[in-house]
Amino acid sequence: MKLKYKPVPNSKIPVFGAAIAGLLLSMLFITNSCTAKFEEYNRDNTGFTDEQKAYDYNTFGILFKVIQMGIYFNYDWGSGKNWHFQTMQNLNADMFSGYMHDFMPFNAGNSNTVYNLHDGWNGTMWEKTYGYIMTEIKKTEDLAEDRYPSFYAIAQIMKVLIMHRVSDYYGPIVYTKFGESDAGAMPDCQQTAYYSFFEDLGDAIDLLTVYSGEETFSRFDMIMPEKDRSYRSWVRFGNALRLRLAVRIAMIDPQKAKLEANRSLNHPWGILDNEDELIAVSTAGTGYTNPLGEINKAWGEAFMNANMESILTGYEDPRLSKFFEPATLSEFKGEYRGIRQGTGFNHSRYHEHAKLTTTQQSPAILMTPAEVWFLRAEAALRGWSHENTEQCYQNGIRASFAQWRAGDVNSYLESDKMPADFIDTFTPDYSIAAVSRITPRWDNSASDEEKLERIITQKWIACFPEGCEAWAEQRRTGYPRLFPVFINKSNGKIDTEIMIRRLNFPVSIIHDNQAQYAALCDYLNGPDTGGTRLWWDTGRNF
Repeated sequence: MKLKYKPVPNSKIPVFGAAIAGLLLSMLFITNSCTAKFEEYNRDNTGFTDEQKAYDYNTFGILFKVIQMGIYFNYDWGSGKNWHFQTMQNLNADMFSGYMHDFMPFNAGNSNTVYNLHDGWNGTMWEKTYGYIMTEIKKTEDLAEDRYPSFYAIAQIMKVLIMHRVSDYYGPIVYTKFGESDAGAMPDCQQTAYYSFFEDLGDAIDLLTVYSGEETFSRFDMIMPEKDRSYRSWVRFGNALRLRLAVRIAMIDPQKAKLEANRSLNHPWGILDNEDELIAVSTAGTGYTNPLGEINKAWGEAFMNANMESILTGYEDPRLSKFFEPATLSEFKGEYRGIRQGTGFNHSRYHEHAKLTTTQQSPAILMTPAEVWFLRAEAALRGWSHENTEQCYQNGIRASFAQWRAGDVNSYLESDKMPADFIDTFTPDYSIAAVSRITPRWDNSASDEEKLERIITQKWIACFPEGCEAWAEQRRTGYPRLFPVFINKSNGKIDTEIMIRRLNFPVSIIHDNQAQYAALCDYLNGPDTGGTRLWWDTGRNF
């Protein structure tokens, strides 16, 4: 989306240095048809009385609260909370990423865990996001674009944050034409969606850079660190999000990936890299509760996945006790016991295995400084920057240790420990040898492929418990190496070794909008099954 108006500087906007000054100067030469209106707005603080602004701000407050609570979805629209999140993320991405598993044998163990994909679960991410959250984003855009450009910019960043998660689930999505009734809500292919993400992020970053002196959004902010809920923080987050998406398309569109990555890496305001710049939906006085914490603490249905057990116990990783509580079953009390995906178990005996430490009051993590350092490590590995790959990698581990207060990191950085074999508590046939042999210690003599595996394995640990991003990166790179399902009930639609690549489109689309469904399938360039690779999922890393 191109900016409808080009803002101009006024006395309220500080000088930002040569780079920003150049940007502002260039805007003065844009035709007056665009800038004249903004000059008028800027002279009287956007042209609205204090009473009008108070009314509008309250309206935005309601809209922004809904949007922010809908990213890591936990908004009650009259049908209850938490269970939406369980079906849209916890029984999908959180499990497929290798993070978690439920002890409950849903459908007698014949469900997503064994690739018998449950239609009622597959569609939740799509239906809840479009039905509840994108509608509020559209209202915000329509209200803010002319009146409050900074609010419009933040809505754009949140829209990209939300919708890239949807696209990374399904592939093609409705994005550029959402809300255009004459277009019949027709979709974009994933490449078009990603290019639009980059455009919207770029526009938002430019706007917030100009309007940084206002800082009128902080009263509604549930995502930035409480110590600095400024537009500058949103710019740095926008840069980090743009880098995340640039790295995602590294193999399918390397020139575009490098271009967008460097726009973030070279931005004068920087990118998230401080240890305390954690991006998360806050539960402190916001009315928001962490749905994963509710599923974990109140329902008792969020447990350690066998992959987490293998990697973290093998590494003797100090973050293990920060992520999980030890098992309570008598013969293994104090140990960290996980559940392997894809065994099709039909009992509840795993209920005393290792549960998460996440509570209802835990902030819902969306992006960490550690993730950004690992993104920078991969960018350096690919030659996109002049940064030192090893240093970025180690900074990522250090940032993750600091985030979780995991103690001394130096011995871990020199560790040659490897993931451990998985031994199932009850059924020997479910046990399996470790599939990853990578160590924490950096090896400059290793191949680029092995270096990438090391980066992504540590990135996977550092992203916990945000399964959406972990699953996307595991599919893109194949790392960390995960245990294959023991039982595959996809009827040949999903390869056991290649593993699940996406979720099916919601069944409701097939019935309610056949033209949209046909367009989605055409853009998908493959059957609407869990085995079809997304556009950015090339199956190779170099």
